[in-house]
Amino acid sequence: MLIKNADIFVGKGFTRGDIRFGETIEAIGSFEGPADLDGEGCYLIPGLVDIHTHGAMGEDFSDGKRSGLPAMARYYAAHGVTSYLATTMTLKEPVLKTAMEVIRDFTRPEDGAKCAGVHLEGPFLGYKKRGAQAAENLNRPDPEMFRRLNEASGGQVKLVTVACEEEGGMEFIRQVSPVCAVSLGHSSAGYDTAMEGFQNGATHATHLFNGMDPLHHRNPGIIGAAFHAGATVELICDGLHIHPEVIRMVHRLYGERLNLISDSLRCAGMPDGDYELGGQPITVKNGKATLSGTDTLAGSSISVLDALRNVVKFGVPLADAVYAATTAPAQAVRLTDIGVLAPGKRADLLLLDRHLKLKAVFIDGKQLPV
Repeated sequence: MLIKNADIFVGKGFTRGDIRFGETIEAIGSFEGPADLDGEGCYLIPGLVDIHTHGAMGEDFSDGKRSGLPAMARYYAAHGVTSYLATTMTLKEPVLKTAMEVIRDFTRPEDGAKCAGVHLEGPFLGYKKRGAQAAENLNRPDPEMFRRLNEASGGQVKLVTVACEEEGGMEFIRQVSPVCAVSLGHSSAGYDTAMEGFQNGATHATHLFNGMDPLHHRNPGIIGAAFHAGATVELICDGLHIHPEVIRMVHRLYGERLNLISDSLRCAGMPDGDYELGGQPITVKNGKATLSGTDTLAGSSISVLDALRNVVKFGVPLADAVYAATTAPAQAVRLTDIGVLAPGKRADLLLLDRHLKLKAVFIDGKQLPV
């Protein structure tokens, strides 16, 4: 396949040129001969990488339902996400084990996105900052439980969120960080405790500002510790979880360490109404998901492509937004063959028009319907 005359995202910015690829990218430059696809007036970027998504189209990875995974994979691909981490909720170990086994055995449909691994958002979280996570299913940080779940997934856990202030939290980080990326989140850790967590091997912060103490001038908490420690950070950029000015501030502060995520629930791609999340009822009204009968936000109904468009609308430069939705999240969870356009990398790429409308999706070099 040869796409010509596109503005191609290479490294950290755009360059005008052509790209030739099969299953992997062969070359980027200027080539003779007719194009298979003319990219004139379009941006060509890596496929989006969502490292924090619970579900879509009425389905949730925690359900452990084999029939639900193809629908989610197709939803992601149709919204420009070519790779994702199947993200679980705080549930009892047998329920999570079943979910891990189902994800392990999943083979993506030809018109669906790739499952690049698992994000265990629970159950090793703190009670005070549990948010929409079920309190009765919380578990102290337990390296052995992590190993059992990772084994059930076929070794696919790429990211785990932990409240480092809980009993055993630091030892958990020390033992688990060589296996996968460890993130601090759903945690009431103060600055010093969070710094200790990062010094012990944590490298990431889960949905910054949400599920943690706010940034305070006398106790900067996880937010300040992540900045000082050089950690990568996630933001839910639906315009509901984080004010646009804070998004602009985080972009200026954290730069290339910013990751755009969806934190999407089963309500993504679905109408407003009543749904379920980790055994708890949620209500979606005007696209805003909350625990039913409360004002507690419960994830989002957006895609990462929506987040990309939003942050650009909020004032983040396009190249920085693309990096935050592709290269940065892939690197944050140690995925080296996706998230960039370079010879030898997987040919997962998107063609967007000047309004960031999706024109074409390619996964492993094959064009998918959009």
